[in-house]
Amino acid sequence: MTSVPCLVRARWTDLDQITGLIADTTLLTPSATWLVPAPDRRRTVLAAVARIWAEHALLFGEVHLLPDGTGAAVWMHRYRPLPLPVDFLARLTTTCGDHVERFRLLDGVLSLHRPVTAHNHLAFLAVPSPPGRSIRIGQLLAGSHRRMATLGLPMYAETCDEALLARYHRHGYAVGGSFRLPDGSVLWQLWRRAGAGGPAGDVRRPQRR
Repeated sequence: MTSVPCLVRARWTDLDQITGLIADTTLLTPSATWLVPAPDRRRTVLAAVARIWAEHALLFGEVHLLPDGTGAAVWMHRYRPLPLPVDFLARLTTTCGDHVERFRLLDGVLSLHRPVTAHNHLAFLAVPSPPGRSIRIGQLLAGSHRRMATLGLPMYAETCDEALLARYHRHGYAVGGSFRLPDGSVLWQLWRRAGAGGPAGDVRRPQRR
């Protein structure tokens, strides 16, 4: 069984680290290539957009980091419909430039298919490429599920990665549906019921620095 470290609950001072992990995880995906076709601009734009959503998660959810900083689980508490990030369209336009319409189209498709029932949403499972990626994914899922389970709501996640489906299944998720993204990728919608079993860990609040 994968050992489960005590995860660290992120703070605002961890934003650069969180956005870097998200950008590096999504950099080579088909959706990222479609969103920002220019390879030399892709990571910069992805990191800037990720920062908007990471900030939002720190306000309306929580972010869990592996102790060594090599992975992050970004959760949104969707107990009710959430507002958009402050100045979202203006920030998105400034950040994305010529690619803004593609980001707006993607956001519109995701919003259209987003569940309306109360749940905790795993918005990003940010674990860059190997070595040890599979182990780190398992540690993040197991560690953050214990915290989410205390909130008594189902957990929702999405993935386009077929290889991750088995990993999610082992941690108590089941496929609830799917739809296509603007780039043509299939996105699977995954649900984990409140109180579902699976490896468990812990999340500690960071010590004051």
